[in-house]
Parts: sequence; structure tokens; C-alpha cells
Amino acid sequence: MSQRPALHRLALTALGWTLAHAAWGQALPADALAKRCWLSHTAERTAVDLREPMAVRFSNLRDGYVLRSPFWVDFGIRGMGVIPAGNKNERAGHHHLLINTPLPRDHQAAIPFSDTHKHFGKGQTGAEVSLPAGKHRLRLLFADHEHRPYFVYSREITVEVSGARTAAPLSIDPNRFEETCAAWYQDQISAPRPSTPAVYIKNLRDQEPVTSPFMLSLGVIGPGVAPAGQKIANTGHFALTVLRGGSAVQRLALGDGRTEATLDLPKGDYEIEARFLDAEGQVLLKAAPLRVTVSRQER
Repeated sequence: MSQRPALHRLALTALGWTLAHAAWGQALPADALAKRCWLSHTAERTAVDLREPMAVRFSNLRDGYVLRSPFWVDFGIRGMGVIPAGNKNERAGHHHLLINTPLPRDHQAAIPFSDTHKHFGKGQTGAEVSLPAGKHRLRLLFADHEHRPYFVYSREITVEVSGARTAAPLSIDPNRFEETCAAWYQDQISAPRPSTPAVYIKNLRDQEPVTSPFMLSLGVIGPGVAPAGQKIANTGHFALTVLRGGSAVQRLALGDGRTEATLDLPKGDYEIEARFLDAEGQVLLKAAPLRVTVSRQER
């Protein structure tokens, strides 16, 4: 009998990972106002944008957001995969966060390491950021194995840090719904993630209705992302299974290191299973199924 499964479990244990770890993910808010507020942003979070074949963006932040620090920044990349620094791949790279600083003038030079140039060379899909109160300019820049920029970067956004994050959540006032919904949502979408290793769908909550086609943004906490077949320590790639009535209707293996996928499904109820696989396709992390309802289909 092959010892591969046993060895695989031992490797996971050594890394502090087990298949029992569920995704970082949440149900829709139980509070009616909070649920209404969250759902009012579903279309924005799941919109399919094909205007540029390659683009990098903030998955969760928008220009003008008011945040409490520390806050979470989700990285989005379309048309390319993610791979840790030091590993040459013309179709993949890694993220950098520029803080209160312009784009580098020399795109052939390596991006410096500094407080204003944050490197995420382990293949991260997001990161927790702490900034002092006040307004800050942020931009994502994608780069190659030697930290040299690709011509792929986000538009610059300005966010305002209102102060330190506390355990007390923000609330929504029914008499000032639009204003307080905006504050609550911006705080929710930027809340720091738990440190427990997990794979998760960034932009949807369980039982959320969507319009098809829709985009899924994938995240992982703990390991980094790398294309399949790349035996790089502490990395893996995403895979998705879409089920309807318990039967798989679609399978997607993002073996090129992609962190986003577009689904086009008929109306109905589905479960989406996200997994994080190692270089040989073995499951490292598995999320609890995310239930979604396709309530409308656009053609």
C-alpha cells in the first residue's frame, strides 16, 4: 500500500495545517439592516470586468473608504498567476503595496524594500496593514521574480484611517441608513482575518444571491500561491467544484496560479467548494461549501 497519504498528513501536521481547518468565511448578517447593507454591494463585489486582459486591483477597498487600523487589504489580479519571488515565470508574479509614494520611475529596476514599498514575495493574496490616523494613498504593483515591475498596477486610491480598531463593531442607524451602512460596510470588508490557515472565497458570504455571470475572488491564509507543479515550500494553488443537488456541474483547477475565476451558471441553488492543493494536486486546505443562489442570469 502506498504511504503517500500518511506522509502527506505528516507534512501538513509539520506545517501546522489540517484538513479540519475551515475557511475564513461568514454567513450573511442576521440583522436585517446589516443584511440589506451587505447585499446592496453584492453586484459591485462580483462584477465581471473584461476591459483589460491583465489588471491588478484592490479586491475589497475603494477610493474614499474610511477605515479603522489595522485593516485588511485583499489583492486581486486578472490575466496572470501568483508565484513567490525568486521563481521565474513570465505569466506570474507577486504583489507589492505602495503607500504614500508614486510609481517607480525606472520600471527596469527592482522595487526597493521600505516602509512605503511593501513586498509580498511569499505569494500572498492579502495582508493586514497598520497605518496612523489620516489620509493615505495606496496602489498595488505587480512584479516579477526579481521584484521588477510588470506594466500591471492598480489605480491609486486614497483611504482615511479614522483611528485604532476596537472590538466594538459599528452599527447601522435606520434613520441614517445610507451614511451608517457605508461606514459599517467599509469596516466589515476591511476587518483583519484570523491567523489560522484557511482557504476562502473573499467576495461572497454563505447563502448570498448573485447574478450570473459572476466573479469569484479567492484567498488563502498561511501558505502562498504558486502554479501547479512548482515545488515551492509553503505554497499551493486553488481548485473549485460547483455542485447542484449534490452533483458536480463544474470543476475548475487554477493550476496557473490564478486567484480569480468567473462562473456562468443558470438560475438555481449551488454549492461552491474551494480547495487549496499542493504541487501534486493533494488537498492542503479545504473550505466549507459556500451556498449561493443564482437569482438572475444576464446574457
